Amino acid sequence: MKSKINLLFVTAILLFSFSSKSFSEIKIVYLDMQKVMGISKAGKSILTQLEKKHKGNLNNFKKTEEELKNEELKIVSQKKIIQKEEYQKKINELRAKVKKYRDKRTNDINQLTKQRVNATKKLLDTINPILIDYSNEKSIAMIIQRKNIVIGKVDLDITNDIIERVDKKISKIKLD
Repeated sequence: MKSKINLLFVTAILLFSFSSKSFSEIKIVYLDMQKVMGISKAGKSILTQLEKKHKGNLNNFKKTEEELKNEELKIVSQKKIIQKEEYQKKINELRAKVKKYRDKRTNDINQLTKQRVNATKKLLDTINPILIDYSNEKSIAMIIQRKNIVIGKVDLDITNDIIERVDKKISKIKLD
């Protein structure tokens, strides 16, 4: 058993020593895509536009919710004054408005999510040719995302170079 382990160990060392020359010729770098998307001009423009739409949606939601609450209070305060059929009719109308509001809110949230996905895809489509050009120019065999690396030398990080190139190529991405 011990001889098998030694043989396996020696074989691994020999394989590594013979292939180390080919590994030294392969250049692998990494890129922090989250940083590129958050710091580049195009990424910032996407975030700014999305945040503006999100805040607008929140303000509209809050306003509508207040109106619905006020209407509910008004109906409840009239419960003893108006007839039972009229009261039930107003309650049903309020429920219909609440349902319509919930549907609109869900639709607005889904639309914003879709815009976020589309804008991110546009940015990635813009970054991809930049990465291809960069890898050809620098003779890079592989670019790996930073999130998939446990530890790596800082000099293998090309994030700042890519951010500069992205900023030169595109400064704003318009949401759909």
